[in-house]
Amino acid sequence: DVQLQASGGGLVQAGGSLRVSCTASGLTFDDYAIGWFRQVPGKPREGVSSISISDGRTYYSASVKGRFTISSDNAKNTVYLQMNSLKPEDTAHYYCAAALTLGAAVPREPHEFDHWGQGTQVTVSS
Repeated sequence: DVQLQASGGGLVQAGGSLRVSCTASGLTFDDYAIGWFRQVPGKPREGVSSISISDGRTYYSASVKGRFTISSDNAKNTVYLQMNSLKPEDTAHYYCAAALTLGAAVPREPHEFDHWGQGTQVTVSS
């Protein structure tokens, strides 16, 4: 079974940094893209960033571009999301998900992803 374990969330002040990690098991890592999504209660899940493991292509949403960096450590089957200059509006539950990389574009929408982890809470205080 494919499993995705997210970790590294927590409480940070506005302007601070946090790194969340997603470790995958039960899949051929190179065949997948890993995406980070976030959700607050009452709102739809929002795509934040994703990375194609085989070639490193990335996607960032407009709201995080320039502040967040996604990277992968293929030896550890782990994807990192480095979050800098955090804002209170970044507060959300962050999920990682895996999608087979079938097309030319890096997957970025929730419906493109087949496997989801439990997520980790990120809270940014003002």
